[in-house]
Amino acid sequence: MAMIEARDFSFAYPPAAGEQPRMAVGPLSFSIEEGAFCLLTGLTGCGKTTLLRAMKPELAIRGTYGGTLDVCGVRLVDGGRQTGALSQRDSAANIGFVMQNPDTQIVCDTVWHEMAFGLENIGIEPHNMRRRVAEVSHYFGIAPWVHKKTTDLSGGQKQLLNLAAVLALRPRLILLDEPTAQLDPSAKREFAFMIARVQRELGITVVMATHMPEDMAEFATQTIQLSDIGTEATLADARIANDVAKGSDPSVTFSFSRAPSVTKGSDPFVTSLAVKVKDVFVRHNPDDPWVLHGLDLEVRRGTVHAVVGGNGSGKTTLLRTVAGDMKPRRGKVDNRCRAHQAYLPQDPKAVFVCDSIDEELREWQGRVGYDDDAVAAVKRRFGLEGMDGRHPYDLSGGQQQNLAFAKALLCKPELMLLDEPTKGLDARACARVVETLRELAAEGVTVVLSTHDLDVAAACADEATLVFDGQAICTQEVPAFFKDNLIWRPHEKARLYGALANAQSIHLGTVPKCIEVE
Repeated sequence: MAMIEARDFSFAYPPAAGEQPRMAVGPLSFSIEEGAFCLLTGLTGCGKTTLLRAMKPELAIRGTYGGTLDVCGVRLVDGGRQTGALSQRDSAANIGFVMQNPDTQIVCDTVWHEMAFGLENIGIEPHNMRRRVAEVSHYFGIAPWVHKKTTDLSGGQKQLLNLAAVLALRPRLILLDEPTAQLDPSAKREFAFMIARVQRELGITVVMATHMPEDMAEFATQTIQLSDIGTEATLADARIANDVAKGSDPSVTFSFSRAPSVTKGSDPFVTSLAVKVKDVFVRHNPDDPWVLHGLDLEVRRGTVHAVVGGNGSGKTTLLRTVAGDMKPRRGKVDNRCRAHQAYLPQDPKAVFVCDSIDEELREWQGRVGYDDDAVAAVKRRFGLEGMDGRHPYDLSGGQQQNLAFAKALLCKPELMLLDEPTKGLDARACARVVETLRELAAEGVTVVLSTHDLDVAAACADEATLVFDGQAICTQEVPAFFKDNLIWRPHEKARLYGALANAQSIHLGTVPKCIEVE
């Protein structure tokens, strides 16, 4: 029996002023059987999130639909119209949805109440509610922190809580939109294992949008790849996801053996420091525990410096402290580029204040002094051409990331502080970011990026720092950092490496040689 059936399904956004209607998805025809684990892949902005949201009526985006879409045996789209045939209660009970940003989905103050919230809304009796909460708490190992405040949870715990709250509703179908994009490697593996366990042991159908299918290849039974052709997304042949791990996208395998591209002492400019953090203590409020305590960090000018570590280890706080957004209670921060810096927060929406993409990119034009050619250049670089009139909030998560990065670049900074700059980006877009960061470093710009994407860190960084428990545990040149690391290691068959090897404008000789084509 098909859990999801699409026949010539399509979606188009309402056109912005002066623009023609733009096809965002389709036409697509595909089938996903009940009990399957299906990966939904494709380039940034190809329509993965839009397609997932169309399967969940309350989240469906306003626009023009075409064809038919059946979910859980109910026709949601018929001949270009949304039928409304699935009630909100039935949708909540049968179709679960886990979003990319865990904070977006959490609405209650404690873990217990969060798991009970959906059950209350569909009218489950209190004794049944307690039973279901107990069952999923045990299943996911949540029991030890079931009474904790949701604000005190790590990113991995929040995402696991979202999955548990959805599972408590006992849905037939779970839709996941890049659910591991903000998780550290350990939390990502744990979440992937739990998703696979839910699908395998409980027979729940799972559809997961992801830019990194290699992380889930061993669990998935089917892959649907959306390809971007002009302004239209089409469906590639479904294939077994394990083929992805074998390099079908294509992929290149790397081993850690070569020396780094930057030689200390070869350039006086490179060896001087841009940032020095000494014995810094930072916390949010006077009575809160320390987020950073006794942290030391040195960043050399003209280099790319990656900061890695688990969710909640203090990476974002470190970037905000270097930027001057947070003040240390003790210690000293010497940021020698503060007058000419750009800080890109983890949520790109934080930098959006205008009603269109073109207005966003021109917001600082008068103050900074860049010309129209510079605006046109970043649009080309980040795939934003032809979108001038679109509102930034109408973009996909990856496109929003690209827009925020482009806006920061136009400031011509001497120091760029980037918090998860490749979150939500496909391999080709990540390769573009890698190329950009290496070009910036070659021009003397200093880059500090906090990232969970170890593939990107290995490809573009000169040095890496591991932050744990609010301290910088070690700082090493990238080859040494990754070579013997047990946990913090890039994926051996990451799609990023295939994209780098095939990119016309990227030469692996410009990337730190911690990687070698086998």
